[in-house]
Amino acid sequence: MDRRSFIQASLTFTGVSALLASCKPRKKVKGKIVGASSNVGHLLRDKKFDQPTSVQKKEVVIVGGGVSGLSAAYHLQKGGIHDFVLLDLEANVGGNAACGKNDFSAYPWGAHYVPIPNNDLKEYLKFLKEANVVVGENEKGLPIYNELFLCFDPEERLYINGQWQEGLVPQFGVPPEERIQIDRFLSVMNEFRYKKGNDGKDAFALPVDESSKDEAFTILDSITTKTWLIQQGFTSPYLHWYVNYCTRDDFGTPYDKASAWAGIHYFACRKGNGANAQHQDVLTWPEGNGWLVAQLEKTIRSSIQTNCLVIKVEQAAGKVVVSYLDIKSNSLKAVEAEECIIAVPQFIAGRLLNDENRLKDVHQNMHYVPWMVANLTVSKLEERNGAPLSWDNVIYGTDSLGYVEATHQLTQQYVPRRNLTYYLPLTDGSVSDARKRAQQTTYEQWVEKILNEVRRIHPNIDEVLEELNIQIWGHAMAQPTPGMIHGSIRQKLGASVDNQIHFAHTDVAGVSLFEEAFYQGLNAANKVKQNLTV
Repeated sequence: MDRRSFIQASLTFTGVSALLASCKPRKKVKGKIVGASSNVGHLLRDKKFDQPTSVQKKEVVIVGGGVSGLSAAYHLQKGGIHDFVLLDLEANVGGNAACGKNDFSAYPWGAHYVPIPNNDLKEYLKFLKEANVVVGENEKGLPIYNELFLCFDPEERLYINGQWQEGLVPQFGVPPEERIQIDRFLSVMNEFRYKKGNDGKDAFALPVDESSKDEAFTILDSITTKTWLIQQGFTSPYLHWYVNYCTRDDFGTPYDKASAWAGIHYFACRKGNGANAQHQDVLTWPEGNGWLVAQLEKTIRSSIQTNCLVIKVEQAAGKVVVSYLDIKSNSLKAVEAEECIIAVPQFIAGRLLNDENRLKDVHQNMHYVPWMVANLTVSKLEERNGAPLSWDNVIYGTDSLGYVEATHQLTQQYVPRRNLTYYLPLTDGSVSDARKRAQQTTYEQWVEKILNEVRRIHPNIDEVLEELNIQIWGHAMAQPTPGMIHGSIRQKLGASVDNQIHFAHTDVAGVSLFEEAFYQGLNAANKVKQNLTV
């Protein structure tokens, strides 16, 4: 049998298997849609509050317990400022680095890894050293990473043309002329990785604001990634799929909407080098970035107040007053502080500040994409031919980003049950329409969508699925559309109010990455420390 006939036969067998599976009676799936309850909103709708029942006085108040807010608190503590409080709506902090667990393993509900850090990110590396992610240095001064936290092999696989291949760059069944294009594209991305602007800065750096302002590079922010590919003669459908997958994976943004600067940044910003790791390697944990959240949280836990719905931030008599609903006691309370860090997205910040101009700017310039994330608990999966089960498992040509095997990092040899975390950025049409559709989609409809895809690669999924829970992130991240990175809107929205109310969030950073959130918090904390020590 020649290769083409083999592939056609494989695809035919796949279709027959899926058809047979669809004919079997299916058991009811255990699970639900989890996440924030609408009852919180009803408390504000159904009850009027006149005055706070109590006012707490602090030097600093932080609104929001995502990575940016936690980083701000962590750095305040490190800088000797201990009189602060962090308010967060959820029962557990973490934002979109949230995680969960069942009786045998933790799993992520959002961000699930960090790449090897760039070596110039000294503060970030110091934090990782304290967290025992970096366990030392070699004779060249390169960081040595904890082997338990470097992603175990096999790391990635792609189901393409009826077979699993190693790695996510399309190879199996890709015509030679297209593979040449893919190789050329990757070579160009590697050249961008080490380019510098006429100001001496890296063309593509982390944090984003450390990147060169050389117009030779910033002009890339005026067009989309897809347009740039076409301009450069990259026409391969397989390459276009891969680049689109990458921009949707990191930014929740299709490549025909993502800025070309942001698209190239995805490939070119990673330059880290360790004694036992390179820039393409990743650090991960069963709970994903929830593990890093716990490291930020552990030294500031006593200063965190959860289940607090902040409803207003205002300046009065030289102070900042933050009013919030204590959900557990169903009472309105307030914090009066010298300084405030607002570590929530700008569309929320505008409402808290009652700032109509800010809200107008956000509405016109920032587009927050919704995501659906599902966690599946399964027993032994039936596998297709090719590369074995890996940490990251992606299907070519589908809407989803595939699934991460959250139990991949467990050290025991025999794992009878596994957690699979499935990711789907909802990128069809406008983000507002996608959000409405997500709200209207039932649990059963989500389950059917997920299983219809997973059956292609694991025909016995209906038999081995034990539980499937779903979370909808309505405003997961701001999209880096053209003009967002090197326009003026981020600087405008990120500027402190009267040098007293400061902002820290990845929407004003430009891209939603852990490093960006970490430095957003660090920079806001530094502003506060400077003001309090004057």
